[in-house]
Amino acid sequence: MPDLIEEVEEELRQERQRALLRRFAGLAAAAALLVLAAVGGWQGWLWWEGRRAEAAANAYLAILREAAQEGADLPALASRLSALAEEAPAGYRTLALLRAAALAAAAGDVEGALGMWNRLAADRGADPLYRDLALLMWGLHALSPARAAEVEARLAGLAAGGPWQASARELRAIAALLRGDGAEARRRLAELSADERAPEGIRERAQRLLGGLEG
Repeated sequence: MPDLIEEVEEELRQERQRALLRRFAGLAAAAALLVLAAVGGWQGWLWWEGRRAEAAANAYLAILREAAQEGADLPALASRLSALAEEAPAGYRTLALLRAAALAAAAGDVEGALGMWNRLAADRGADPLYRDLALLMWGLHALSPARAAEVEARLAGLAAGGPWQASARELRAIAALLRGDGAEARRRLAELSADERAPEGIRERAQRLLGGLEG
């Protein structure tokens, strides 16, 4: 009898092992299928993104070629670039918005251009360098007595540091002048003209503006 019991127990152990093997073999197969599906999905996504980028590049370059032609319809081209930015990948979205705003400004649609620069400046998916550039361009084209205080406030961060610092400081000095604060404008221009870290052209303009104010 003990031998029979041992045989039965051994048979049960073997059966459990076979069941476990079948179970884990199924799990392994399922896991392998998931891995293959994930790899295939990733490759498909990369292919799709590549096609999107290629289409955006072709559309962007085609619009630029049209813009370079004599008599080009700049407002229409700016509108097409703005529409392209709605569906293009991040890099071309940035380029399309910058160029669309420039074309709109050149066509006399300053408010439209300001809106597009604001749109890019607020785009968290864009490179911070270009977001700051968009804000700087907004400030340049928004300069007026009515908006001088707003320009000063919005460019304060750029003027505190970064690659656009000197340009932002120059615009803030002009904004102070436009809102009637000549003393603050002179102070900012004097600091900028003496700052050897600032580009030479900006320092020279600051000196000329300062000379005109003091003369």
